[in-house]
Amino acid sequence: MEDLRYPIGHFQPPAIITADHRKRYINDIRHLPSLIELAVQGLDEHQLQTPYRPGGWTVVQVVHHLADSHMNGFTRLKLALTEDNPTIKPYDEAAWAELPDVQYTPINISITLLHALHARWAAVLEHMEARHWDRTFFHPGNNASNTLAKHLANYSWHGLHHLAHIEKLKEREGWK
Repeated sequence: MEDLRYPIGHFQPPAIITADHRKRYINDIRHLPSLIELAVQGLDEHQLQTPYRPGGWTVVQVVHHLADSHMNGFTRLKLALTEDNPTIKPYDEAAWAELPDVQYTPINISITLLHALHARWAAVLEHMEARHWDRTFFHPGNNASNTLAKHLANYSWHGLHHLAHIEKLKEREGWK
């Protein structure tokens, strides 16, 4: 079950996040919407409503979750760039995945949102100065401050983590 839940492993940022790491993570952010779009292309309604693992979210919920989470991630970045160690607002992602917009909104809406959001996100990330990567925000959920470098690494992992959920489900089910 652990492999189904964490198909690329748990998030483990490098001890030191270099410029090369950041470049790769920014590219992950930039390309994720296209990769998600390709991963769900051609899936029928039954397939879209299939959980990626027993007890897990459906493909639809995963795609909408990415939009929800990455909107929060982009906002956290901008808060940290414009305020001194702001306290961010955690949210109940499981409860968000059960809201009516997830149930009644086609996933192409969230995919379109991801394309626009990630274009803006990548534009900010690509033009940050070296000193900005050490800026922080405080996350009350884990009672810790996070640097923007670690935040970038986390969201790179997060997108690839959920992409792997979809791709591994398709592979297990023999879906093209």
